[in-house]
Amino acid sequence: MSDIRRDRYGSDSDILSARLSSSSRAAPKSPTEMLQPEVVPPPPQRSRAVRHPLVIFLNFVLTLVIVAVIAGGAGLFIGRMQFNKPGALDQARTVSIDRGTSLGAIADILTREGAITSKWLFMAGVWMEREQNNLKAGEYLIPAHASMRDIMEAMVGGKGILYSISVPEGLTSQQIVDRLNADPVLVGDISEVPPEGSLLPETYKFTRGDTRENILSRMRRDRDRTLTDIWNRRASDSPLKSAEELVVLASIVEKETGIADERSRVAAVFINRLRLNMRLQSDPTVVYAKFGGKGKPSDYTLSKDDLSTDSPYNTYTNGGLPPGPIANPGRASLEAVANPSRTRDLYFVADGSGGHAFAETYEDHLRNVARWRQVNGGNGGAAAADAPDAADDGDAAPAAPVPVAKPKPAASGDAPMALQPDQ
Repeated sequence: MSDIRRDRYGSDSDILSARLSSSSRAAPKSPTEMLQPEVVPPPPQRSRAVRHPLVIFLNFVLTLVIVAVIAGGAGLFIGRMQFNKPGALDQARTVSIDRGTSLGAIADILTREGAITSKWLFMAGVWMEREQNNLKAGEYLIPAHASMRDIMEAMVGGKGILYSISVPEGLTSQQIVDRLNADPVLVGDISEVPPEGSLLPETYKFTRGDTRENILSRMRRDRDRTLTDIWNRRASDSPLKSAEELVVLASIVEKETGIADERSRVAAVFINRLRLNMRLQSDPTVVYAKFGGKGKPSDYTLSKDDLSTDSPYNTYTNGGLPPGPIANPGRASLEAVANPSRTRDLYFVADGSGGHAFAETYEDHLRNVARWRQVNGGNGGAAAADAPDAADDGDAAPAAPVPVAKPKPAASGDAPMALQPDQ
């Protein structure tokens, strides 16, 4: 039995040694020993490199950088949130920015108007977007609760309040200048009246503070561009020798009729007369010969004596075209002269309904005049003094023309478009 135990647990001496070793480890300390402090092993010594002042300084700097980056990132995130969040305005407000206003001054204006809550945050946001040099002057309608970003983008895009001025076809250049001078939103003086026929009548949009000269420049550019395009598409058999001659005749057509569908046919009458070397005999040219760019007074009526006014613009006394335009024609009249109707008409007279009756022969023209007299109760007008000119010279678009009695054809065959009844 003891042999078996020795095999499993080792020899008696081994067992005894193990027990003695165990007893020595577990032996309790005496009271005196327990009061003695235990010996703590010394800490490992730091390397000299770690203790170097430069390393300590660099660690400090690195810590500051990390803190600054974290703080900057947090600030940037919060700043962007503030820049993009809805603004404080509870209702839309108009803000005006003059030309040459600095970013700081713009921020001051927006702050004063309550559109933004922080001048410095707005300026920082604009700088971050690199738009500090792209804010445009103008008058802006800031919507309620618009963010600082919304305001910045509106000013960068120049999305200010748009005004417009409508320039009717057929006004003279002086009348257009007068209209621009009367607009209270435009600024600046006009140095000189543009040449007649050099402006394209249209509706032009602009922002507050835009200059009158700028509007005129746009009208010139639009006219030049339009004229070049139309001249290049003119009828191949046109007797007109230049684009400027086209403008001259278009200005006459513009003043003769205010009905869109008639322009090409009125243009055909004048083109046919030019081909036959007939005088144009257009009353609007007499008005221009007498009053120039100021236009005919509303209470003035042409007389028979006016038809003999000594002026190169008078197409009753001079053959061919006048030396220049008598107004600024619109796009439709330019198109009509470049590509007139294909007719043999040489005459036209008012038909009593706002339009005109056209005729190829003088005999047919006389019948049209007789019909017009019947429509007007037999009052065909004893002379040119009894009827106004063929188109309105005021600020409104040309009205429907009124017939003007004109002299009977001369023996030379230079027949007028209307008839003087008492000759």
